Amino acid sequence: MLRSLSHGYETLTLRSNHSAKSIKSCAPRYDLQGQSVAIIGLGTSGRAAARLALARGASVLAIDQNKNLGLLEQDPLFEKYSGLRTILGHLDVQLLKDVDVVVVSPGVPLENYGLSSLMESGKRIMSELDFAAEILPKDIKILAVTGTNGKSTVVTFAGQMLNHFGIEAFVGGNLGNPLSEAAFMCLSPSLKPRFQVAIVEVSSYQMEIPNKYFCPSVAAVLNLTPDHLERHKTMKNYAMTKCRLLSHMTDTKLGLLCFGNGHLNEAVREHVKKFNLAWIGAFPGVKINTEMRIASLEVPAMGIVTQLQLGAMKVMGMHNYYNAAVAALCVLGLDLGVDAEGLSSTIEKLRAPPHRMEIVQKDVNGVIWVDDSKATNVEATYTGLLGLKQQKSVILLGGLAKVLYGEETNGFERLIDPLKYHRCVITFGSSGTLIQKTLSDNGLSIPCIGAVNMEDAVNCARRMAKFGDAIVLSPGCASFDEFRNFEHRGLVFQEMAFSS
Repeated sequence: MLRSLSHGYETLTLRSNHSAKSIKSCAPRYDLQGQSVAIIGLGTSGRAAARLALARGASVLAIDQNKNLGLLEQDPLFEKYSGLRTILGHLDVQLLKDVDVVVVSPGVPLENYGLSSLMESGKRIMSELDFAAEILPKDIKILAVTGTNGKSTVVTFAGQMLNHFGIEAFVGGNLGNPLSEAAFMCLSPSLKPRFQVAIVEVSSYQMEIPNKYFCPSVAAVLNLTPDHLERHKTMKNYAMTKCRLLSHMTDTKLGLLCFGNGHLNEAVREHVKKFNLAWIGAFPGVKINTEMRIASLEVPAMGIVTQLQLGAMKVMGMHNYYNAAVAALCVLGLDLGVDAEGLSSTIEKLRAPPHRMEIVQKDVNGVIWVDDSKATNVEATYTGLLGLKQQKSVILLGGLAKVLYGEETNGFERLIDPLKYHRCVITFGSSGTLIQKTLSDNGLSIPCIGAVNMEDAVNCARRMAKFGDAIVLSPGCASFDEFRNFEHRGLVFQEMAFSS
């Protein structure tokens, strides 16, 4: 059977052995023909948005403050497009007033380029996320996950679960592949969309500009702890930004919220009557018996009442029980016909994304090396340490400690209790001395050794670790004092783990 839908829209026909379906984009292929779009910030998201805008027929002004970036016009990825101009370094903001649409990459604060004033004046300003969602086919369901920590793991687990059941999913957003890449696939006849679901990790930066088109079928706010406050200023602002994920949901959709967080409870009030609200840590929602390793998933309003057996999980860290259980509930909330009982069979197949409690190797001395470089704030390290109570470890803390806006502490005293189960702590990097002093002043009961940089810390860890111990990089800090990003830091740590 062959079915076609056009009516002025790009028609994408999918063929199989049995039948073919056409997927219609929710906007014409050239819906921006004759319009001009400014893309601000030319990192991964900005470049993807620029290509999407060109594919939609717009002329594009690509902007970035970094003078050392290459011009998009000279990039092979853009060579087939006309109507593209790149401006690096200083920008005459009048150019932004003259375009039809401004798309802002998540790394660009609204204070830059006079964006806040432009929004107030009525200029059409969009996030990259919303720009992509505007032209996603309506029959592609969106699962969106935000929170201070755990986003990447939950998104990854959900994708692996759907894949187990033969359901193709795009996995991306803040995690690697921008949503604009998924939207581009839907516009390209040669790249027919193979996915039924878009699983999107969403950062708070991606929601600073209120979205209009990004409407998840299932959304989860995993947690909220101090982070990015140099940009959001207060926890109230941070919570309100996170909860914008729930702003376009209806009573047929599932919204998950961590239980007992006052900031989120206040922020979600204006949205709470619009959808099925469930809790992480209470019913309706998901609760976990860690001793029995069983998760109970109960949202009766959506017909979800089941249990998930977690005993077969191979991913390190008890916190991953919750990550797996939340992913499972999100998958069931998508209402794609997934067998609830069969979800337990996916647990042993789950694999954490790179640099999230990733077991690198067990060396010849019987020491396990664990890369948790993604722990870029104290709360992430705290959560990881809670899952390591049974594994004596040498813990590496350090890098560039994040600002706790309005606080007189760097927050590392919170780690005193979970650290008491371990061999020792080694601090390193630009904030290493400060972290060491904080821990010592607050009564750390295990040795705390200062190192100059991560290489020095790793060499010290080799000397301190005993047979059966783990050496765990869980820095609790940003990486920019020594590395390009947390991925670079993790890769260097892994290279050191394998070196003799």
